[in-house]
Amino acid sequence: MNFDEFKHMATVSMEEICREIFAENQASIKIKKEAVAVKNLANIFDTALTLSNEKGFQSMSLRDLSRSSGLSMGALYSYFTSKEELLEMIQNQGRRLTRKVFTEQIDPTAPADEMLRTAIRTHLYLTEIMQKWFYFSYMETKNLNKTQQKKSIQGELETEQVFADILEQGRQKNRFLVENPVLTAAVIKAMLQDWYVKRWKYARRRISVDDYAEFVIRFIESALKVDDDQP
Repeated sequence: MNFDEFKHMATVSMEEICREIFAENQASIKIKKEAVAVKNLANIFDTALTLSNEKGFQSMSLRDLSRSSGLSMGALYSYFTSKEELLEMIQNQGRRLTRKVFTEQIDPTAPADEMLRTAIRTHLYLTEIMQKWFYFSYMETKNLNKTQQKKSIQGELETEQVFADILEQGRQKNRFLVENPVLTAAVIKAMLQDWYVKRWKYARRRISVDDYAEFVIRFIESALKVDDDQP
C-alpha cells in the first residue's frame, strides 16, 4: 500500500464520519437535508482547522469562521451553539476517523511485522490527509479545558497502545527483540508526530510521505532486529 492507494479510502471515510455526526446530532442540527449538512459540516471543520492553525482556536471568532467559510452566522448556529460545541465536534471527528481507519487497515491475524508496517503507513498516510486536524490536536491540547485535554490525551494513548500491542505480540512470537513495548511504542509515536508537526522540514528536503514511511519502517525494524526467517 502506498499513499496514492490510501487516499481514496480515507476520503470516503471522512465523509462517512461527517454523516455519522449528522445522524447523531439530528436533534440539535437544524438542517435536515443530509447531503447539505454533510457538505457544510466538512466545510466548517476544514475552515475552523485552517483558521485555528493560523491564529489559534481561542483567537478565532465565529465571525472569522463565518467570513472564511462563506456561511452566515445563522447558518453556523444551525450546526452548533458555541465554539465549545464546535470544538467537541472537531475533536470527535478526528478521533473517530483515526479509530475507524486503523480498524479497517490493520489485520489482527497478520504476522506482527506486517501489522507494524501497516500501522506505521496508516498513521502517516492518515496524518498526511488530515494534517490540519492532527496539527491542531497536537498544538491546542494545552489550551483545552480539563475534560477536553483528557479526551485528547486519551486519543493519543489509544494510538500508542496499538503499537504497543503489536510489539508485544511480536515479542511473544519471537518476531521482535524488544525489552519495553510501551516505551518503544512511545518512540515510534514521536517519530510519526514529527511528520505532521514539522511538515515544513520534510517539504524543504523534498521527502514524500512514502519516503518517510519506508525510512521509519526500516529504522524501527533494524532496532527490533526483525527476523524474516522466523515462521
